[in-house]
Amino acid sequence: MIRELGPNDIVYLLEAARWTVVLALIAMLAGGVLGLIVAVLRIVSFKPANWLAIGYINIVQGTPLLGQLFILFFGLPLFGIQVGAWEAASLALSINASAFLGEIWRGSLQSVSPRQWEAGAALGLTYWQRLTSVILPQAVRISIAPTVGYLMQLVKDTSLTALIGFVELTRASQILSAATFKPLQVYGLAAIAYFVICFSLSRLSEHLEKRTHAAR
Repeated sequence: MIRELGPNDIVYLLEAARWTVVLALIAMLAGGVLGLIVAVLRIVSFKPANWLAIGYINIVQGTPLLGQLFILFFGLPLFGIQVGAWEAASLALSINASAFLGEIWRGSLQSVSPRQWEAGAALGLTYWQRLTSVILPQAVRISIAPTVGYLMQLVKDTSLTALIGFVELTRASQILSAATFKPLQVYGLAAIAYFVICFSLSRLSEHLEKRTHAAR
């Protein structure tokens, strides 16, 4: 039965938007940890580690996120590993994020002047001391804008999880649109919610960039 769009439906969309943000943050944190490992493996002077990281990046970036979601959600149960929509969505987005963040951060690390490495070596610092104390602080400043830019993309990518039944903002919009038969209004509200989230992230990026550059 078709019904009118009411205040409770708006609350329902806002609650779903909360899960969109939570899912994106989980993927960012888990993907960030793995992405940092990938970035380091890309720049260390050890060819097998470089090849491993390059292979991982090519496989993840070379396959669609939707396919990765389907493989985890429908494929793992074939091997006796039961996963729900929440677990599959978190895992797929985290893996996908790790490959892209790994490349973003690898570029940031390599953009630091080689003279910084030489200066650290001249002070008698080990490789890891140079990386963590000299290179990383400079690379962080460089990586803020592209990292937050990717986070905004990640927020929008969460919409794909609606196809495996995870109720985030897009899936909630589909449910309300079917119930009220007002797709323009429902998806318009969803678009506004996505805009508010992404605009807030862009403002955060500007604030962080100003703050880190002021501290130089």
